[in-house]
Amino acid sequence: MNNNKGVSLLGLTMLVISASIGAGIYNASEQLAAVSTPGPALLSWLITGIGIFGLALSLKSLSETNPDLNGMAEYAQAGFGNFVGFISGWGYWLSSWVGSVAFATMMMSAVGYFLPAFRSGNSIPAIVVASIISWLLTFLVINGVENAAFINVFITVIKLIPLAAFVLLGIVMFKAHVFTAHFWQNFTTNFTYTKATPKGIFDQIKGCLITMMWVFVGIEGATMMAGRARKRSDASRATIISFISLLIINVVISMLPYGYLDQAQLAHVSNPALTYVVEDMIGPIGGTLVSISLIITIFGSWLSWTMPPVIATSQMAEKGMLPHWFGHLNHKNSPSHSLFLTQILLQLFLISLAFSDQAYNFAISLCTAAMVICYSLVAAYQIKVGHHHHSFKMMLPGIIALVFEVVGITFAGLQYLWLCSIAYVLGFVFYIKAAKENQRPINKKEWLLMILVTVIAIMAVVELALGKISLS
Repeated sequence: MNNNKGVSLLGLTMLVISASIGAGIYNASEQLAAVSTPGPALLSWLITGIGIFGLALSLKSLSETNPDLNGMAEYAQAGFGNFVGFISGWGYWLSSWVGSVAFATMMMSAVGYFLPAFRSGNSIPAIVVASIISWLLTFLVINGVENAAFINVFITVIKLIPLAAFVLLGIVMFKAHVFTAHFWQNFTTNFTYTKATPKGIFDQIKGCLITMMWVFVGIEGATMMAGRARKRSDASRATIISFISLLIINVVISMLPYGYLDQAQLAHVSNPALTYVVEDMIGPIGGTLVSISLIITIFGSWLSWTMPPVIATSQMAEKGMLPHWFGHLNHKNSPSHSLFLTQILLQLFLISLAFSDQAYNFAISLCTAAMVICYSLVAAYQIKVGHHHHSFKMMLPGIIALVFEVVGITFAGLQYLWLCSIAYVLGFVFYIKAAKENQRPINKKEWLLMILVTVIAIMAVVELALGKISLS
């Protein structure tokens, strides 16, 4: 495909980097210090890098071997049928917009560094401002996806500058003796502090993986935008370039604080950790600059996450997995119906934050589980394509990615998948309607799977009501 008005290689790369570099990178060092010493944390980065590299190679390979397919829903549909394609696409859409709730909350908490009324992230003023920003982003994308991607390039460049400055500052103030003092040991044998640290290296790695997996959520962004790329080959190139860039950025920024503060201090730093680490290094001016950077960073990530999910639903409508209504494009070639529906649901979630913190935790749980399902199906399809071509070399990236994602969600807690079933039941109504619109009968296997998921979802609701499932 050659579309001079499409998104460029730079735009696609910046889209992925912007989507993946969110608030997580600003708090990763504190989250890692709470569960690990530097040695196991570095091993965890190695494991995560290998797992996500397998996923990135799978996305690249599928984009090249199946140029007629766009995005994860179509990969799952081609590999395993309409219903599995729906599961992947619906989960991706769900994961993306509920993840935006986290962006809203974290952005308001960053504003709270200057205005205490916003510090909780879910106060009435915070929800009002977050809602306004959310609607502005929606109208920006409605006026042209390519225009929004163009703006995102500048936002990404701006937000990378403060992170680069921190890297230089962290290197200058790095203390080797602090970094190596307790490189492998169980920290609780050396200090006493309130945050629990696992006893063995394996447990420390296990604790780290969950944090590390989610700083790479968004790596699929270029693939999701392949149909709107200036050149289709740019999508696969952007995926690999973005992966390498993100791995370097995340490892360096999360590990440098280990060489400035000891683990006990780092584990007790307030959120977002990077703000207060820099504040300790150079004073209040540092905290101010990092807070401003965080606000810009989240804005860019939020914008990036506004685009791919609605494109996913538009693609699903074209393939008959969702009603035609979802695929409606306005005169700017943007899926306006899907955008408005997504924004309305996001708005309801934002309002619910004023009444209960559980809404935020529920959103994060759904985001986690749904995205792992999507990534696992991409990996499974890559294995199938490789098997079809009798090529173990093609299968290997899929095998690595699938093992990594399955192990990751197991460590996170399988109850998240249980909770995710509730959201899928709500989508079955649209799937059935789409089948009727396209005069496609739903087979017995699909009905049985929908019934099974519905039963699981009812059980999850009951367990939630009884307080037997934790949302945190």
